[in-house]
Amino acid sequence: MKSIRGLGRPAWAWAMYDWGNSAFATTVMGVFFPIMFKDYWCAGVGAAESTFRLGFINSAASIVVAALAPVIGVIADRGSSRKKFLFFFALMGIVMTGGLFLAAKGQWLFAAGLYLFASVGFAGGNVFYDALIVGVVRRERFDIVSALGFSMGYLGGGILFAVNVLMVSKPELFGFADAGVAVKWSFLSVALWWGVFSIPVFLFVDEPKGDGKELNASEIGKGIRELFATVREIKAHKQVFLFLAAYWLYIDGVDTVIRMAVDYGMSLGFSTGDLMKAFLITQFVGFPSALIYGWAGEKVGPKKALYFGLVVYVGVVFWGYRMETVDQFYVLAVVIGMVQGGVQSLSRSFYVRLIPPERSAEFFGFYNMMGKFAAVLGPAMMGIAATVSGSPRAAILPILVLFAAGGIILAFVKEPPRHNVDNGADHAGQG
Repeated sequence: MKSIRGLGRPAWAWAMYDWGNSAFATTVMGVFFPIMFKDYWCAGVGAAESTFRLGFINSAASIVVAALAPVIGVIADRGSSRKKFLFFFALMGIVMTGGLFLAAKGQWLFAAGLYLFASVGFAGGNVFYDALIVGVVRRERFDIVSALGFSMGYLGGGILFAVNVLMVSKPELFGFADAGVAVKWSFLSVALWWGVFSIPVFLFVDEPKGDGKELNASEIGKGIRELFATVREIKAHKQVFLFLAAYWLYIDGVDTVIRMAVDYGMSLGFSTGDLMKAFLITQFVGFPSALIYGWAGEKVGPKKALYFGLVVYVGVVFWGYRMETVDQFYVLAVVIGMVQGGVQSLSRSFYVRLIPPERSAEFFGFYNMMGKFAAVLGPAMMGIAATVSGSPRAAILPILVLFAAGGIILAFVKEPPRHNVDNGADHAGQG
């Protein structure tokens, strides 16, 4: 694709971080940690109790990141310290992920603590990874570069996840005693993968200019005080406020589909193996689809492309409601893979057009905070619908409200000019 070939080394180096850290989202968060937590670290504990513990850990990690994201964002902007903060959080995530290898059977508190800090490292690092996009390409290339990051994440995370699934399915091929040992080695492989592919972003991506202030205790205090002014500013900045409101609603729907798809499939009687295959399908379809979506965002604008994705998600909900066979579930996985990364990547590139580039980490702190608070309404709505109707199929229908409401609010967001005055990254992407 010509638009990709024209990107320079900084853009590719930036995208490689997504290739690396997405292994945590796929192998650890998505599949193996929940399985190990229930069957190994919480061995002998009732299913309801282990589910409660896992839910509490996930909620705690989300709350910590949601609370920290705006604060650390404004601090990093004041001292031009995005890369330093990225290094800190990435290192935390990598070390804690590798540490899961050491958690023995029954040590659920130890495993939970490692996972909580690994999750904070993963999500906290993403605040500064997202903010660095303003320094790698010109403003009019944000769509394709954001899409490149997500597509590399799908491919990189999918490749390692496929290897990890093979390790667990056939542990003898790798010299492991059993599947449990293979899973623990998978955690180490994720830490190594994440660490190695994080190196390019630190070597080849320049730190975007901040406000030129030296980062010290006084400036940190001023930054935190200014954070409250930023909240008022966002409320007054109609376009940013409307976009964040729309994003919170429709990304809640997207995240609900991601998080509840396995549970929904199991409620329809599909096997764990079928669900794992569907997960892999979504990952590998997501790789080229996110790139195509980025190209479409450049051609027709991100807003129109976002609306296309939301319409597809509405169709996904209706398809899921009427789904009967596992083959239909596989088709659903393909369709989700075609739009999931695109909606995520164009949301990021659309948002970065609306915010001041010199305060990107601060504003992305709020963006990531909204993302962390996502998937709150959707699962609750599904649970209520399932309880009231007594049907697992009816549970999926309320998600339509999230996509519809998000789409309606998005209509009031004015799309910034696609070919704008450069944001200070004239040199970026030329290396």
